[in-house]
Amino acid sequence: MNTTANLPKCPACQEDMTYPDGENFVCAQCGHEWPMVAGTEEDEGALIVKDANGNLLADGDTVTLIKNLKIKGSSTTLKVGTKIKGIRLVSGDHEVDCKTEAGNMLLKACFLKKA
Repeated sequence: MNTTANLPKCPACQEDMTYPDGENFVCAQCGHEWPMVAGTEEDEGALIVKDANGNLLADGDTVTLIKNLKIKGSSTTLKVGTKIKGIRLVSGDHEVDCKTEAGNMLLKACFLKKA
């Protein structure tokens, strides 16, 4: 069992009022949560984005559309099965930045599958 002596300080507010909660530490002072198992330095900045089938996506992957997507403000539709090469992962609601035949756009990963 963890004692208060060996629990880490909160990285957000530097208070020592932390407690374990499942797989995370939680700060009672500010409410900040962080994982108990710290990732490597390489993993800290990496985005975790999964496609419609649950496969992890990475920068440079090739993906395929699983649904027709109507482009807002245009009469163009991206068809099912369209292959998109060289994706780039970004943070936000639309996680995938890519080039399609309709131009550059951001897509949600839930409409893509890894090719």
